[in-house]
Amino acid sequence: MTILGVLAIAAGLAMATGDDARPDIVIVYADDMGYTDLACQGGDLARTPNIDRMAREGVRLTRYYSASPICSPSRAGLLTGQFPARWRITSYLQTRAGNRACGQDDFLDPAAPTLPRALKAAGYATAHVGKWHLGGGRDVHDAPKFSAYGYDAGFGTYESPEPHPDITATDWIWSDRDPVKRWDRTRWMVDRTLEFLGRNPDRPCFVNLWLDDVHTPWIPTPEDQEIGEDGKARAKGATPARLRGVLVETDRQVGRLLDAIREGDRARPTLVLFMSDNGPLPTFDRRRTGGLRGSKLSLYEGGVRSPFIAWGPGIVPAGVTNTATVLSAVDLFPTLCSLAAAPLPPGYQPDGEDMLAALRGEKPRRSKPLLWEYGRNPTSFGYPQGDDRSPNVAILEGDWKLLVRDDGSGAELYDLATDPEESHDRAEARPDLVRRLSRMALDWRRAMP
Repeated sequence: MTILGVLAIAAGLAMATGDDARPDIVIVYADDMGYTDLACQGGDLARTPNIDRMAREGVRLTRYYSASPICSPSRAGLLTGQFPARWRITSYLQTRAGNRACGQDDFLDPAAPTLPRALKAAGYATAHVGKWHLGGGRDVHDAPKFSAYGYDAGFGTYESPEPHPDITATDWIWSDRDPVKRWDRTRWMVDRTLEFLGRNPDRPCFVNLWLDDVHTPWIPTPEDQEIGEDGKARAKGATPARLRGVLVETDRQVGRLLDAIREGDRARPTLVLFMSDNGPLPTFDRRRTGGLRGSKLSLYEGGVRSPFIAWGPGIVPAGVTNTATVLSAVDLFPTLCSLAAAPLPPGYQPDGEDMLAALRGEKPRRSKPLLWEYGRNPTSFGYPQGDDRSPNVAILEGDWKLLVRDDGSGAELYDLATDPEESHDRAEARPDLVRRLSRMALDWRRAMP
C-alpha cells in the first residue's frame, strides 16, 4: 500500500481516535510568474536554488494550466474547482464601475463551493495569507470576510476584505508608509504561514500562501523605489535586473519555508505546491515564457501555462518530471480533498478532476477537456496587443488546442505535442476537428452567466 493509502486510512481512524495523521497542505501561489522564470524550468534570469531543490525532491509537471490568464478568475478557479465564469468573474476585480464594464460581480459569491471550506468541514485548520483579489479594495467595501469562504484566519493584502495593517498603511496596494516594505512582504507572508502552522500542532492545516511577487512593481531593494513630487512611492522601472532581485528573494523565502518544514517537529507530513496564477507581463521578448506565444491576458500558452512543483517528503516521490499529464488549477479542489480524505460538498460538480495520481509520480491522462475565456468586449479587455492577442475562447483536448472568437470566427488550431509555441495553425488541415472543438467551446461559452 502507498503512503497515500495509509494516510487515507489514518484519516478515517481519526474520526474515532482523534489521532489525525493527515498531511498539512500549503499552496504557494506566485503572482504573474512566467513559465521559465525559474532555473529548474530552463530560465536564465535568476538563480533559484531553493525552488530548484524543491523540484529535485518532488514532482514537477511541465503541462500545468491556470484557470485564466489574469489574477482574479485564476484564483476563483483554484478555490472553487470550477471554471471562474460560472461565478461571474472574468477579469481582475476592480472598482464597481470597472466590474460592471467587464460584466462581472464585485466579489466571489460566498455561496460558491471552496476548497478551504471543504477541508475545514473535514477537520482542517485553514488560513489565507497574502494576495486575495476575489473581492475588497478600491470602492468595494462590502466584500465577504475570509471566514465566509471557510478560513479560520486571514492575513490579506489591500485587495481583500481584511487588509492587514502591516502591509496596507494607505488606501492602495502598497506604499512606502507600510510598516513592512514592498521588498520584505514575501518574508512577512512566510512568517505568518509558519506561525499559523505552529499555533495548530494538533490539527492538520491548510494554508493558501498567495504571494504578490513577482507581479510588478519590482522593488527588490530600497534603492529601487523613488518618491514622486506627490509624495507617493514608485518603482524605478520594470527591468530584467529588478525582476532578478525579486525572483532571488522569492526563492530565498520559499527556501526558508521548506527548511522550517524539514527541520520542524510537527508529527505529520506536509505537502507544498508551488505554481503561478497566470503568465508574465512583460515577457522580455518571450524570455520569461521559454518561447511560448502569449503573455498575461492571452489564451495562448504563455498566458496560461505555469510552473508546477509538488513537494512533500513521505507524500510525493522525489525526482519526477512529468511532461505528459495535463493538470489544471480546477483539478486541485478534488485532488486535495482526495488526499485529505475530505468529502466533496453535497451536489458539487467540479469542472476539474481528481489527479492525485500525478502527485504520486504517475502520469494519468485527464478525461475532461479544459476551457478558457478572456475578453467579453474590446474596451475592458483591450490587451495585450499584437501577436500575443488571442481569440477570446479556447479549449484543450489531449494535445489539440483550439482558439476561437465567441462569434465563431477566427478559429486557430494547434498540436501542442509538436508545436507548443503555437506557430503553425492547423485549422485548414483539420476542418472536422475545428468544427467539433469550436462547437464544444462555444456551447460552453454560451452556457456561462
